Amino acid sequence: MEPGDFKKWRKALKLSQKDAANLLGLKRRIIQYYEKGERNGENVEIPRAVRLACYAISEGIADYHGPSGKTQKLEN
Repeated sequence: MEPGDFKKWRKALKLSQKDAANLLGLKRRIIQYYEKGERNGENVEIPRAVRLACYAISEGIADYHGPSGKTQKLEN
């Protein structure tokens, strides 16, 4: 996922940076780094776990409790 794709994902879900950070369990500043693609002049890569979490959120999954548990759906 490229920085522009990350921002498109957030905007497509009509999430503020703060809301996206809360859903992903991150700080708002990290969302800003991901969208910009850099931090203090250094490239920032969006970790696989975050990319997969973005996909899950896009599919309406809020949480996952393992194979024996149930998924928790996002509330609208």
